[in-house]
Amino acid sequence: MKMLSLDKIYHARFVLKDVARKTDLIYAPKIDPESNVYLKTENLQNTGSFKLRGAYYKISQLSKEEKERGVIACSAGNHAQGVALAATKNNIPSIICLPDGAPISKVEATKEYGAKVCLVPGVYDDAYNKAIELRDKEGYTFIHPFDDEDVIAGQGTIGLEILDQLPDVEAVVVPVGGGGLISGIAYALKSLNPAIKVYGVQAQGAASMVTSLKEDEIVKLEEVGTIADGIKVKEPGVNTFDICKKYVDDIVTVSDDEVASAILALIEQHKLITEGAGAVSVAAVMFNKVPVKGKNVVCLLSGGNIDVTILSKVIERGLLKSGRSDTLMIQLEDKPGQLQGVSSTIAKYGANVTGVFYEKASEGSNITDCVLRINVETRNFDHIHSLREGLKLEGFKIIE
Repeated sequence: MKMLSLDKIYHARFVLKDVARKTDLIYAPKIDPESNVYLKTENLQNTGSFKLRGAYYKISQLSKEEKERGVIACSAGNHAQGVALAATKNNIPSIICLPDGAPISKVEATKEYGAKVCLVPGVYDDAYNKAIELRDKEGYTFIHPFDDEDVIAGQGTIGLEILDQLPDVEAVVVPVGGGGLISGIAYALKSLNPAIKVYGVQAQGAASMVTSLKEDEIVKLEEVGTIADGIKVKEPGVNTFDICKKYVDDIVTVSDDEVASAILALIEQHKLITEGAGAVSVAAVMFNKVPVKGKNVVCLLSGGNIDVTILSKVIERGLLKSGRSDTLMIQLEDKPGQLQGVSSTIAKYGANVTGVFYEKASEGSNITDCVLRINVETRNFDHIHSLREGLKLEGFKIIE
């Protein structure tokens, strides 16, 4: 890869000025009341992700011969849409290799932007191998999703925007998959102000960059698994690994439960929809994974392309993780009036019943007993504790 430069990032910003939005920076004090948190809303970018920046800039720099051959790319979904739109705008045919488990919304959007889609069994890395195979066989021009100088420069324009919008920014928290996004942002920020801290965040189930930096060499994980499909990458890039070593202060991990809680917080507090990958930065701040207390910190929301069926499951998980819902298993004597007593107690403690299920007694309990499984909406974990204690005080047996 040629040497990445600040001039190239500024050139990318010029090329992208009529294509990519300068996304809003939103103040979000509820994310962490002890910090000044701002959200960089790339989830509201054209195509729903930052990926448009790098893909469009890369394609704009192709030679006439490279454009004539058509382009091919591999993606977990967001790069696919960026390449598809950029290629269509430049009258270039495109084919995108996607993992067959990619969200349906991302697959259909890629087609709508004008690309042909090739679904590949497996994860991103399997789609990458298929794209390379087709490139070598058919002669397409390959557009790498992260390990490319022009792609990195395109993503680096976000760093320039953050400095324009918040000149006294002290820390920036960025999602990390293959490393292209954080490489561009970290290079831009550190080149202009080395005092700014740049922290990366990966999912615990796909911590390829974290593992590689710890081992001081590129490590390919045997398997990856996370709801943050946009950063589900087994192996970081060669160039992005080197840039992260030099310019990124630290990279941490978050659990899927923490990601779900962050998605829920963004929906409720700021009416913002993000995909799993887009919310890991917020999860890192919410759960104190990065040292940003008292600082002006920007959390990058990298994308918003989440499938609605996945969103409903994530919201449910987020409610559980944040103490907003609970399931009570109550053993009762099967006789009239018992349910009324339970519901009266739940109402007394201010919880809301969302589901009631009757189950016969299990082996080992009295033959006249039954079990009520009750789903309730609650305010927080303290509320759950007081509700459970209140039921016990009323003489009800809760099965833990």
